[in-house]
Amino acid sequence: MVERVRVTEARLADLIAGLDDHQAAGASHLPGWSRGHLLTHLARNADSHTRRCRAAKRGEFVEQYVGGPAGRAAEIEAGASRRADELRHDVVTSSAVMMVAFEAIEESDLEVLSRDATGTLRQVAELPTRRWQEVEIHLVDLDLGLTTADWSDEFVETFLPPLRTALPTRLPDAGVSLDLGSLSPRDELAWHYGRLQVDGLPILTGNF
Repeated sequence: MVERVRVTEARLADLIAGLDDHQAAGASHLPGWSRGHLLTHLARNADSHTRRCRAAKRGEFVEQYVGGPAGRAAEIEAGASRRADELRHDVVTSSAVMMVAFEAIEESDLEVLSRDATGTLRQVAELPTRRWQEVEIHLVDLDLGLTTADWSDEFVETFLPPLRTALPTRLPDAGVSLDLGSLSPRDELAWHYGRLQVDGLPILTGNF
C-alpha cells in the first residue's frame, strides 16, 4: 500500500509542478475552497499522518490534528492564500516526510490507535490506505485537468466494495430504492464520493 501512495503522491507533484499564482487562487471543485485551500489541506493531512505514525512509535494516542477540527480549519485558512511556489513546496515537502514515516512503520506499530478528524478511531495500519484515497479524490477536486476517468482500475476495485457495504447508512431516506445498474463502476464510485450527481439518485450523507 505504501508504494501505491508513493505513485499517487508523484502524480500530485506532477500535477501542480506548473501551478501559477492565478491558478492557486482560483476555485477548486470544493465549494468555498480555492486550490490554495485544497493544497494546504493536502499538506496538513500529510503532516497528520506523520504525526500519528511518530506517536505510534512512542506508543502514544493522539488526535489527527492539533486542536482537533477547529485546529485543522485554522491551519487550512492560514495557508490558503500563499503563492503557488510556497504551496507547491509545502505539499512536496510534507509528502516526502510522510513517506519516510510510512516506510518506518513496523509490525508492532500497526494496531496503535489515533482519532481522526471525524472522531473515528483508526489503527496505524489504515493510514496509507486513507492517504491514497484522500489524494486520489482531491486530484480531481483541484480542477487541473484530471477527472474521475483518470482513477485507476485498482483504485476503483479497492474502494467501491466497502462504499457499497456502507451505502445503507448514508442514504438520506432509508426506504429509498436505488437502481445503480446503469452506472459503470467508476461512475458509481464517483457518485459515492459525491463527485457525480446522477438523475434519480440521492446525494448521500457523509463527506469525502
